[in-house]
Amino acid sequence: METSGLDRDVEEVTAAVLSASRLLVALSARALADVDDTLTLPQLRTLAVLAAAGPVKLAALAATLGVNPSTAMRMVGRLEAAGRVHRHPNPDNRREVTLTLTPAGQRLVDQVMDHRHAEISKLVAGLPAGERSTLVKALRAFTAAAAGPFADSPDHPGLLLTAQRPDHPAQTRRPT
Repeated sequence: METSGLDRDVEEVTAAVLSASRLLVALSARALADVDDTLTLPQLRTLAVLAAAGPVKLAALAATLGVNPSTAMRMVGRLEAAGRVHRHPNPDNRREVTLTLTPAGQRLVDQVMDHRHAEISKLVAGLPAGERSTLVKALRAFTAAAAGPFADSPDHPGLLLTAQRPDHPAQTRRPT
């Protein structure tokens, strides 16, 4: 069976995106290892979600991470034991627990994100200016195409690994 030009284009773009994805995961893992080699990528993602979401209930955290509540509870337990997450009763419902980052947890997220930002900046700086603008357009189009299934919402903020905080220097601002 012969494949059409469109199918070949889709496969070529898919292969390039998967390759870039592996690179970005490797950069994230390296940033994490350089900052704190005891933390795992899933733990970092949990901290990044908490950084983006602010106080959040365990069930919402589990849903955002795409895990069951018992898995999220174990993750939070390890992060709390390490002094990175604080559990406290929900003021609106004392039967529920609200989760927040400790100052140490926030510093860790900031350090990893800053390190990752610096690594990506080095790579981008090595690209010719014309390729940078083409890459920006392509990545914005790719992100816009994914906005539906992966968009942040009040119930599920921070679906992606990065903590989306406009006040953080390592975050790029969305065009207005």
